[in-house]
Amino acid sequence: MARSNQPVVPQAKAALQNLKMEAAQQLGVQIPQDGYYGHMSARDTGSLGGYITKSLIGIAEQQLQGQRF
Repeated sequence: MARSNQPVVPQAKAALQNLKMEAAQQLGVQIPQDGYYGHMSARDTGSLGGYITKSLIGIAEQQLQGQRF
């Protein structure tokens, strides 16, 4: 089965990877080197995803503050 969760902007892949590594470091979560998350607890992967989402929302809010509607 092919993966369907590809970034809309392919150039953003490196930035998303950096954000994931930063989030993991902040939370003290080890990112698996082989890319397989099956051995991680749901709590760790959930906290990692939540932290990334919160960061992305913060970035979007900062960008929207600079725009006038």
